[in-house]
Amino acid sequence: MAKQKTTAASTAGFGSAVANTFAMARYKRNQGRVTRQLTAASISLVVFFGAYTLYQTLLTENVATWIPLWTATAVTAVGLWSTFRIIHWPRFADFLISVEAEMDKVTWSDWSELKRSTAVVLITMVVLTLVLFVFDVFWQKIFTSTGVLF
Repeated sequence: MAKQKTTAASTAGFGSAVANTFAMARYKRNQGRVTRQLTAASISLVVFFGAYTLYQTLLTENVATWIPLWTATAVTAVGLWSTFRIIHWPRFADFLISVEAEMDKVTWSDWSELKRSTAVVLITMVVLTLVLFVFDVFWQKIFTSTGVLF
């Protein structure tokens, strides 16, 4: 990945950060689309569940009836706007673009290999469970008979 040239606007500090926060521009909008959409959906779910939990919590408090609704609405709006800005933040967007590019290079197993591998894992887990159960029963009998356990 090539380094971007820094401009006077990007090194201006607080002013450019505020301008970037309220910008509607979408950074490399056609690259890493699926990964960015899934990331935005995941973050949005967290925002919605958090706002709903806040709403439910404020309903149990002794406050005016409009406060929980407006507070939850404001948190949702700020959270969704932050989600939009996060997935278009250049460093994070470049990361998501590279993640999608790497995922395209992965060789995925076919169904028959997946079934065989799953069977091996499940059988191994059952065998290990039985072995640990036998060891546990054995040591429990030993310690109970010697008086270490009552």
